[in-house]
Amino acid sequence: MPAEPPTPLKEENAAVRKKVRELEEEREILRRAAKYFAGKTRW
Repeated sequence: MPAEPPTPLKEENAAVRKKVRELEEEREILRRAAKYFAGKTRW
């Protein structure tokens, strides 16, 4: 089965999936930072 050229929809889907991965990584970093600083702060 020959590889078909990527369609604009497939390209957009790949870009969206990449962005989702990046945002999930950023969210995890922020979550860990918030947890870290919450432990360091004495209100």
